[in-house]
Amino acid sequence: MSKGGDYADLYFEHKTSGNLGLEDGKVNRAFSNVDFGVGIRVLKGDQTGFAYTETLSLNEMLNAAKLAASIANENSTFKPNKTEEKIPSDFYSISKKWDDVSVKDKVPFVQKINDKVFKLDEKVIKVNAFLNDETSYILFYNSEGRLTYDYRPMVNFGVVCIMQKGDKIENFYSARSFRKGFEWLSDDLVSELAHEVVDGTNLLFEAGKPKAGEMPVVMGAGGSGILLHEAIGHTFEADFNRKGTSIFSDKMGKKVAEKFINIIDDGTLPNNRGSINIDDEGNDTQKTYLVKDGVLNSYIHDRISASYYYVNPTGNGRRESFRNVPLPRMRATYMEAGPHSKDDIISSVDYGVYVDNFSNGEVKIGAGDFTFFVKSGFLIEKGKLTQPVKDINIIGNGPEALADISMAANDYAIDNGTWTCGKSGQSVPVTCGLPTVLVKSLTVGGTNA
Repeated sequence: MSKGGDYADLYFEHKTSGNLGLEDGKVNRAFSNVDFGVGIRVLKGDQTGFAYTETLSLNEMLNAAKLAASIANENSTFKPNKTEEKIPSDFYSISKKWDDVSVKDKVPFVQKINDKVFKLDEKVIKVNAFLNDETSYILFYNSEGRLTYDYRPMVNFGVVCIMQKGDKIENFYSARSFRKGFEWLSDDLVSELAHEVVDGTNLLFEAGKPKAGEMPVVMGAGGSGILLHEAIGHTFEADFNRKGTSIFSDKMGKKVAEKFINIIDDGTLPNNRGSINIDDEGNDTQKTYLVKDGVLNSYIHDRISASYYYVNPTGNGRRESFRNVPLPRMRATYMEAGPHSKDDIISSVDYGVYVDNFSNGEVKIGAGDFTFFVKSGFLIEKGKLTQPVKDINIIGNGPEALADISMAANDYAIDNGTWTCGKSGQSVPVTCGLPTVLVKSLTVGGTNA
């Protein structure tokens, strides 16, 4: 604060990670990593000075602090505030920490899922499996005197199944990710993932492509929440709106969807991959209604944007590690259940597609245009699911798609896969969720026949 900065904070992080990989029938890859350091940030207006060091000697930290302070250029006398310890929430208590688990304790679960997949279907020719765990300890302190901390466990467990039927080869992926401990791993989980990946691969042998064009699209519950994340969630991030980049920058308090639409970004779901006890600016996390009864209710804020809009931070200041500055980022983004039923939604469509499994997506924030790659789904003909479909693109515009959601079912679900969000070169863990919804019209890539 010596150069006249408005605010400063320190973000200490100690992270350990372990990774196991299986290929060709055996666990044949294992490695671990330790990462440690502190990021030091100074704010002056909406400008940021930032530096970090991996060496926590006083001299190195002072050098980093001086570099961060250079964003301001006034001599200033800083009187420290009284330090107040903020006890964080506890949204992911666990029984057995990954720090206390050896490699030999983890290997059997990865081996079991390989053996289970091969046992379920004779068409299986290859299995890849992984188990990744991570433990982060965070210590945060700022110039306002707030001292707080977080313990963040994470586990990713997944499998890829490859099958051959005649001259056709197909593959499918299934995984789960939570802020849970070693006690989460079980034979039931192994069986669940194995059946899911085998069933998903088998379905692809029968799948084709629909006719290309504009048509109704029914987004299945759970993983279709990528629609919210990519097409809508990013455009609600306050830095894009503060800079006038987002198409929603002038729509606060205005109707953007049907009245039964409620969209939430939530950091408080128990053991959820996207949950955090505090955000990376030391703020309390919370459940934030982005859209309430069809009206744009809130942006996703960090400290800078909250100050700009004269609102409280929403607990969305997130960073990949101590080497990065925090930005407004999503956590768990989902839509609440609606008033309709899944059967009613599907029966209302004469010709369209039902999609429920996605591999990726992207959006242009300014225009709101998005594209998703659909791994699998079904054709809808005369109100019934018929032919499986695969490997199609869905293209649309976020605000238009949001306004075009004409029905939402009462089957809201969170997809607990290994979703990761990228922004400004940083990646953070997130989750997404959705009830079954009907979007009146989107462009579907398929065949021209």
